[in-house]
Amino acid sequence: MPVLTSSYCPPWLLANGYVQSIFPTFFRKLNDDHLLRERITTDDGDFLDIDWSRVGSRTLVIVSHGLEGHSRRPYVLGTVREANRQGWDALAWNFRSCSGDTNLLPRMYHSGATDDLHRVVQHALAQGYEQVHLVGYSMGGNLSLVYAGREAEQLPAEVRSVVAFSVPCDLRGSAYQLAKWQNRVFMWKFLRDLKEKMTVKSQRFPHLVSVDGFDDIRTFKEFDDRYTAPLHGFRDAEDYWTQSSSLRYLPGLQIPTLLVNARNDPFLSPECFPEQLAAGHEFLHLEMPDSGGHVGFIQRTADQTYWMEQRAMSFIADAVADVESLAGQATREVAVS
Repeated sequence: MPVLTSSYCPPWLLANGYVQSIFPTFFRKLNDDHLLRERITTDDGDFLDIDWSRVGSRTLVIVSHGLEGHSRRPYVLGTVREANRQGWDALAWNFRSCSGDTNLLPRMYHSGATDDLHRVVQHALAQGYEQVHLVGYSMGGNLSLVYAGREAEQLPAEVRSVVAFSVPCDLRGSAYQLAKWQNRVFMWKFLRDLKEKMTVKSQRFPHLVSVDGFDDIRTFKEFDDRYTAPLHGFRDAEDYWTQSSSLRYLPGLQIPTLLVNARNDPFLSPECFPEQLAAGHEFLHLEMPDSGGHVGFIQRTADQTYWMEQRAMSFIADAVADVESLAGQATREVAVS
């Protein structure tokens, strides 16, 4: 597909990538009282917490949050709200240990843990949904793309499209990008939050996890070498990044996919903008607004609706229309025969 021209235009004085990335955390508040929490048991003896917002549809939007996020983050809630406005059900799920309760196993979550996303999809399909559309942000976007690309041949037929925003498609490049001095505040926050979780892990599994010297960690390379890789079966950080970067799986996509990465996203390296690949790909649509930051795409509206959620629903609506058109054509062909 040709690389798409973006319609996003940032509000005056809010175009800076760092402003776009930080502003929503402090100034965007959305209601989550309508969400219904469900805990599902995994086949490996753990659990996943998911939040439902149903309107009685047979079409479902599944939303995956970012690193150290959760299902009640504003960008997730905004996406759920927009899906409901379109007349579709929505499900926002929490990665292991991200719902407020630490998971039961030594493993947690990581950028390539598509097994958990597949569990959520299968659980949803058991409820009778005819169409499922995936929306992911940052790490959740990478996870959704890995799932759709790596598992393309085994993907459930009901999974019809993927939309991903602010995706670190190349984990290695993004890890080194976040290690730069201008991103030290973001890096500090990620490591602070991760330390809390690893501390709990060390108390439950002292033979596997230790937080001694954790404060000497300054980068994802150091964190992933020490924790992510050994806890999840990778040789080291480099092996983890190689195996879990969505960039390597994009060529395998077989369903309509929209990747939106802002050019001023402070988290993304040049490799996260696969223009050449998208230009020759049947299913991958790449959109690169000049502004947007990291999971920002701020828009000034009375109800705090942001551009990225509307863009996601627009893309999904096209996919839904295509599916319905094909179904109608099949019905007509059967009637004629």
